Amino acid sequence: MKIRAAVLEEMERPRPYAKSKPLVIGEVDLDGPGEGELLIKIHAAGLCHSDLSTINGDRPRSMPMVLGHEAAAEVMEVGKGVADIKVGDHVVLVFMPSCGHCLPCAEGRPALCEPGAKANGAGALLSGGMRLSRKGQSVFHHIGVSAFAEYATVSRRSVIKVDSTLPYDKAALFGCAVVTGAGAVINTAKVSAGSSVAVVGLGGVGLMAVMAARLTGCRQIVAVDMLASKLELAMAVGATHTVEVRPGDNAVEAVRDITGGGVDYAFEMAGSTRALELAYKITRRGGTTVTASLPHPTHTVAIPVTNLVAEERTLMGSYVGSCVPERDIPRFISLYQQGLLPVDKLMSERIGLDEINEGFDRLADGASVRQILLPAGS
Repeated sequence: MKIRAAVLEEMERPRPYAKSKPLVIGEVDLDGPGEGELLIKIHAAGLCHSDLSTINGDRPRSMPMVLGHEAAAEVMEVGKGVADIKVGDHVVLVFMPSCGHCLPCAEGRPALCEPGAKANGAGALLSGGMRLSRKGQSVFHHIGVSAFAEYATVSRRSVIKVDSTLPYDKAALFGCAVVTGAGAVINTAKVSAGSSVAVVGLGGVGLMAVMAARLTGCRQIVAVDMLASKLELAMAVGATHTVEVRPGDNAVEAVRDITGGGVDYAFEMAGSTRALELAYKITRRGGTTVTASLPHPTHTVAIPVTNLVAEERTLMGSYVGSCVPERDIPRFISLYQQGLLPVDKLMSERIGLDEINEGFDRLADGASVRQILLPAGS
């Protein structure tokens, strides 16, 4: 079938994207579902820094590629061998498909699925197949989803069935921002009630970490960012203190002063090695620093080993919030429906496909938290 989609032609085009137009809106061919796959209609997709990091070259991928990984959709056709999903079901997309059989999956760590990582790296579906093309040439899938399009063909292992009463625009956020931010707090760090927490970087993922820290009963939640508007939003969703990072100011000392020497848990969500260094420095002796961001693969951080050992510090990575999506996405949705995770406060503009390049300018500038793309104008 013919569909409209946003195709990334090449990485590292200069800003403003409204002028250089790295994402080209046009017609591509989409094949129907193979065995174990689904054809879905994309009703809503979030613009995320993981998409931006492909556009700007921080996360190198094969080109051309239909971007988009945080989305909610309706099932239109079911491929052979799929018995637990039916036409008309509402689903949230998961950007790390899990095979269910490799060692990480068997250990209950589907975010580390080995076949899933291999398929994502190849720009293919979990089966290894590719269902997108243009003029006879393959177009790559973005981490198994490619949601910046009217329709997508995806692996059954890339979707979670959800409550059909949940609006699509809100449901989309549970596929990345919610699982990554809340999961880092609840699953990766296992933050306990009464702890002190700092969150460095207040995009959608960072703000979700703030919400989750509040949910777990943290006594201090320090939000750290360069933008006053995001600090204000962080206070609205659960932060107890804010620190604005400005040239010449000592943000590390500011956090230490607030917390009496540092926090039990610091979360870095800014996608910057400097932010990770800051997060490590504001973590107290015996504390834990968690990063869920993905800067350029060549970027490194120097950590004093003596400090790491003598202070019994922990430095952890968190991917997909260490979530088990089948378990955690319904849980997080239930918490939202009870008013305990105000996910809707993340939502900024709603845009169409033709506005997507301007949308990524706003995201890069920090002017928006989560813009919601409505590919079919729904």
